[in-house]
Amino acid sequence: MRERPLILVVPSVQQRGIEFADFSVSLSNHYTRAVIAAGGVPWVMPCCPDKKFVAECVRRAGGVMLTGGDDLEPKLFSKKPLPEKLRATVTLDDPRRDALELAIVDEVFRQRRPLLAICRGAQMLNVALGGGLIVDIPLEVPGALAHRQMDRKNEPVHDVALTPGSLLSSLAATQTLGVNSTHHQAAGRIAKLLRTTARSADGVVEALELKPAEIGRLPWLLAVQFHPERMFEQYPVFGKIFADFVGSCCPPTQKS
Repeated sequence: MRERPLILVVPSVQQRGIEFADFSVSLSNHYTRAVIAAGGVPWVMPCCPDKKFVAECVRRAGGVMLTGGDDLEPKLFSKKPLPEKLRATVTLDDPRRDALELAIVDEVFRQRRPLLAICRGAQMLNVALGGGLIVDIPLEVPGALAHRQMDRKNEPVHDVALTPGSLLSSLAATQTLGVNSTHHQAAGRIAKLLRTTARSADGVVEALELKPAEIGRLPWLLAVQFHPERMFEQYPVFGKIFADFVGSCCPPTQKS
């Protein structure tokens, strides 16, 4: 029997957690349930951005998953200060999480681990590789769809068009996919290593993958702006994302 691979899951953080109101990690159980259902063993990572520690965690993991959360520090992707109107829309995550995830992406590429990046994770991947962000979709995208529908977070609320021949289109076995939508930011300028493989009708980027010429850099990579972990039980197409991801992750005894 194939050993279940260990999946390093990078969580969100809370300034004041439940126990003693300490700085804490926080993660929806939907992520871990999706990994378990796909045959993996989730390992929730502590928020410790020490580079040697990060390298050791990635080395022990069969694959890595970046998750959702609040906004990235704008200085990570913009040399100029944001206009006040845009800055007012930003809810910053903790800088320790930003530092951790930047180090994670670096190690994922250095050690060639499979990577699934979800929502904020997709944005962080693009920024870590040199891309930019749309800071606030309602302010920056004319005629934008309603992308932040928190009251319908477990159901499809709009369609995305998938790029033929992409990993996501192959998994979905369709060119159009209905997705949930709970974000106000999205990838803007796309990093040189990546290509857009899904867009909503208003042009907002909904998925990123490695360019065909760059695919050999990692065993597996998919970044999605939506939340498949919230829909995989009711809509099996989203379970295929996790199954393919976990299936690409080697158990510890099989890693190079």
